[in-house]
Amino acid sequence: TDRNLQHEEEFPEVRIDFQETFLGHTSPISRCRFSASGDNIASASVDGTVRIWTYDSSSPASRNATIYCGAEIMSLEWDCKSDRLLLIGTADGGIKAWNVDAKRVVCDLTTEAFPFVLDLKCSPVEPIFVSAAASKGHDTDGLGFASLTVWNMRTWKAMTVLPLGKDPPAITSLCFNHNGKILAAAATDGMIHIHEQAQTNINTLTGQKICLRACKSLDGQLMILLSALFFLALMRQAFLAWEQMERQIFEWSLQSQGKVLWSRNCSRFSNPQKSVCCRHEMALDAEGRRLLVTSGSVRAPLYQVRGHMNGTRTLPHSAAVTTVDWHPTLPIFLTGSADNSV
Repeated sequence: TDRNLQHEEEFPEVRIDFQETFLGHTSPISRCRFSASGDNIASASVDGTVRIWTYDSSSPASRNATIYCGAEIMSLEWDCKSDRLLLIGTADGGIKAWNVDAKRVVCDLTTEAFPFVLDLKCSPVEPIFVSAAASKGHDTDGLGFASLTVWNMRTWKAMTVLPLGKDPPAITSLCFNHNGKILAAAATDGMIHIHEQAQTNINTLTGQKICLRACKSLDGQLMILLSALFFLALMRQAFLAWEQMERQIFEWSLQSQGKVLWSRNCSRFSNPQKSVCCRHEMALDAEGRRLLVTSGSVRAPLYQVRGHMNGTRTLPHSAAVTTVDWHPTLPIFLTGSADNSV
């Protein structure tokens, strides 16, 4: 561990061709996401404001917008097939669908019993999305039980609630695989729930659920990123998981449950004092080779997945890096910070 810490202290600064800083928010950034084409960016702040903007001055600015949601933004997700729809999840049980062309909210859903909408993910194939929401826990800021719901993006109605067992702990992160047939959900008890699509109904994510108990961390906090690149390029089923207590990233095999294929210690860049609501994020570049991770430091680490070389560090913010994302096709990444900037 000491050697890992020393190496990460020596991470060189990443080489960049250009940097743009967006200063349109007045409170810490909670989420930032590239659109499906990469032309537009949605960024959210804890005061309930979402801004849509572009880093490219040559792109038309007609889609720029400001959306006031009245509650802290906990999740953002663009439609996988177009830049037309943006889904917004809040801390008061609201899920808004914003039509970027019409510049208006086209649907306003509520999950009253589960006010914390921790994550939203659209299927890469079907017109559906899944919401991971949590009830309030015993503590003021604590998370309670989980609800995992599949929604139809044409009717804007709930299709099914996915089974998680009795009194399931909060789901903090969701990811589809490349063809939308597998949904992975990381829970605060360290379990990863795998839902496989029923063959008889391509519009509904049901069927077998697998819990990978070997992935349980000491305090149960897991963040998961399921990457299509591992399914396609490497022809194997694998995913990346962030373990909060261990402050490490692991690549786990789905075929050999519990087998670690690659790992990195993130102690240098993490803050163990953060509450469970301050969730770490990871983002993988288009080639599946570079992994960007949020940080309790002013810089975020960039790791080479399965690489033996040390990683690099992003250019500094003036506060912690709270959210990250990669452009869908280009070597361009986003970092949002508690200093209100992206």
